[in-house]
Amino acid sequence: MSIGLIGNKVGMTQVFYKEGLAVPVTVIRIGPCLVTKIKTTRTDGYNAIQIGYGQVPIRKLTKGQLGHLKKVGLPPLKYLTEYSLKDVNQFHVGQILTTNNFNLGQLVNISGLSIGKGFSGTCKRYNFKRGPMSHGSKSHRAPGSIGPGTTPGRVFPGKKMPGQLGNKKVTILKLKILGIDEEENLLVVKGSVPGKPGNFLNIIPSN
Repeated sequence: MSIGLIGNKVGMTQVFYKEGLAVPVTVIRIGPCLVTKIKTTRTDGYNAIQIGYGQVPIRKLTKGQLGHLKKVGLPPLKYLTEYSLKDVNQFHVGQILTTNNFNLGQLVNISGLSIGKGFSGTCKRYNFKRGPMSHGSKSHRAPGSIGPGTTPGRVFPGKKMPGQLGNKKVTILKLKILGIDEEENLLVVKGSVPGKPGNFLNIIPSN
């Protein structure tokens, strides 16, 4: 895994090309992120970099989290993420990582929580067809039969039924970087990313 960065979704807009094309883009505020811990094969069994983002009041963190950051002289950070690397010698604790880690035209993978839509039925959740809407029908939006009777006499796990819709981790692969604003720490990527404005995102260079 390559070193990535974390940030928040600002929102969506569009970019116009000279050819007249209107391309939908997403604006993401990246970091600045701080290196909070360096893990090595000798101390932890593997090489990795832990970075933090989003300074918050002390009361927002547990004593264990505060102790971990206070030990290396860093402020309270809300988000901590780890990236496995082959070589960690180029990093040091307290190092600031910004949009300089990315290049125009680079492809990135972006992960985040999708928008939560609460408890939903099968028509909305899985695009099931509805039943007849006439007066005599008793199954307008009901899922119908969920399995055989005597054999096996149970419902198989994973059956598509009503339940929680959204609010799950989603990763969009190979989004192209169309713009970088180093002063405001903004990244402009082609297409959409998971979640609504303000959503926490993990941006990793695509291999």
